[in-house]
Amino acid sequence: MMSPESARPLVIAHRGDSANHPDNTVASYRSALEQGADWVELDVRRTADDVLVAHHDAHLADGRLIRDSASGDLPGEVPTLAEAFEACEGMGVNVEIKHLPGDPDHEDVHLVCDAVVGLASAYRPPEQLLVSSFDIAAVDLIRATDPGLPSGWIVAERYTADLLLERTIAHGHGAICPWDGLVDLRLVEHAHDRGLRVVVWTVDEPDRMVELAGWGVEGIISNDPGLLRRTLDA
Repeated sequence: MMSPESARPLVIAHRGDSANHPDNTVASYRSALEQGADWVELDVRRTADDVLVAHHDAHLADGRLIRDSASGDLPGEVPTLAEAFEACEGMGVNVEIKHLPGDPDHEDVHLVCDAVVGLASAYRPPEQLLVSSFDIAAVDLIRATDPGLPSGWIVAERYTADLLLERTIAHGHGAICPWDGLVDLRLVEHAHDRGLRVVVWTVDEPDRMVELAGWGVEGIISNDPGLLRRTLDA
């Protein structure tokens, strides 16, 4: 996972160009590339017929649960993960495995992780992939299935920097993906001292983009990849 220009962070489009298009759609992914994104971050869920699709929530807008719906019955704007990879041609892909204890599809994680490893490896080389999750056990499963697939732990809770970093290292993951509100220079420096990459979400303010870039984070996830690109290139 590296920027074409190593001195600046990767521009990572949050669910595609979600500032200008419905998120996790082919249109949002293609627009992200047009806006200058290096990577796309997207979410993955499993359907009743074991097809992986890109969708943030466990339920569709009409209330149907994705895991109880066949892939052919989903709205046309919901892409399969394979279609998402194809729409993201020319960019790296950060696949987030949605696996939270309160989610109704929580128990599907083993099936999802196995399928993600197979699809991701078919569509991208390791340096253009990152698989992440709020649940460190999910990324542990990814690492156990394919130790060569880059993995990262997404964090929104206020752990101490040392606890966050040591736990990430102890589980064998190469990246931390902290919520922007947790990130300060000390966290970034300590992560780098331990050999970890830092991918920050979700950043939509230009001044903060510049600050994070100055600290040397490896990736910035934004709803507005065009703004992020223009800011970093200024």
